[in-house]
Amino acid sequence: MSVFDQLVGQDRVRSTLSAAARDPGAMTHSWLFTGPPGSGRSIAARAFAAALQCQDRQSPGCGACSACHTTMVGSHPDVTVVATSETFIRVERARELALAASSRPVSGRWRIIVVEDADRLNEQAADALLKTLEEPPPRTVWLLCAPTLDDLIVTVRSRCRHLRLGTPSVDAVAELLVRRDGIEPSMAHYAARAAQSHVGVARRLATDELARSRRRWVTGIPMTLTGVGQALAAAASVVSEAVKAAEAVTGDDAAQARAEVLRQLGADPAARTQPPAVRAHLKQLEEEQKRVARRRQHDSIDAALTDLSSVYRDALVLGTGASVHAVNATDLDMVRDLARTMRPEELLRALDAIALARGRLVANGAPLLVIEAMMVALMLPRAPMGVRA
Repeated sequence: MSVFDQLVGQDRVRSTLSAAARDPGAMTHSWLFTGPPGSGRSIAARAFAAALQCQDRQSPGCGACSACHTTMVGSHPDVTVVATSETFIRVERARELALAASSRPVSGRWRIIVVEDADRLNEQAADALLKTLEEPPPRTVWLLCAPTLDDLIVTVRSRCRHLRLGTPSVDAVAELLVRRDGIEPSMAHYAARAAQSHVGVARRLATDELARSRRRWVTGIPMTLTGVGQALAAAASVVSEAVKAAEAVTGDDAAQARAEVLRQLGADPAARTQPPAVRAHLKQLEEEQKRVARRRQHDSIDAALTDLSSVYRDALVLGTGASVHAVNATDLDMVRDLARTMRPEELLRALDAIALARGRLVANGAPLLVIEAMMVALMLPRAPMGVRA
């Protein structure tokens, strides 16, 4: 089984990467993978890294050798993967990566740096990488991932070979879930469609009843927005759920990270008061965890907004008679109610309001205020069918 088999619906990209891995002499040393969420940018980068390190030079990316395995699971000594949970990749981290890129590979053919969220490089961090991206050492390869070219400064993207991934088909994602994860076909198709072909989200929906329940709750919000009170209550619930989800993950990670820091420093975890040097490390860890928690909260809200926008999109498709498949195919009665309650131009304004809220969150707007403003803008213009005004 090739490492590229996890790359769904990207035959052109797979062909390009396979050819590059077979011909090291013609290799580009800086690559940029772009594509919409769920298209498989990071999977493509990791698979390419595995193919470059693969011990089978006739069919690089064999998936069976130790180099392929360790690269795909993230333990290859010559492959550094940066997958940040923070809002930005800071200049200090970029300088560390530039230094790592200058070292020779230990056991593999290449020293490979994969930056899964290159769009989170702040301007100073991006500048710190320019020199090594333009003139990397002979055996160093940079693999950057971002949603679009515009998410990176011109001087970075101009130094990279660009590969654009498209959104895979629902059938292709469902087939992967069935083949790789053993998901029942009907559940796989539901999850793939509801996730809008985002492989990671589709897998979570297919395997987690709580995730499906949360999505059903979010997609049911539009028809409840009959007044300001309901809009503000819905906003509070969305933000509260995001906070709880972020705290649940961050709390477990925080305890483990704190224990690991104390172990590395040789400190007594049971001590009531730690030495000043230990307290300084713990304070730095707490600040980092707060940034991670904020990012997870924003990501959770953004996922809810994606699901919310899918309902308005389906209602618009239905209301205009467009021959496009519905994302919420199992909830068409709800979608029809919304289409009868809001005119196409009102549905378009609703989609704009959601897009505006997402932009404000990216700009670090206060989540509750941003979502409250959005929910008020989404209030139904008239009473829903069967509801007295």
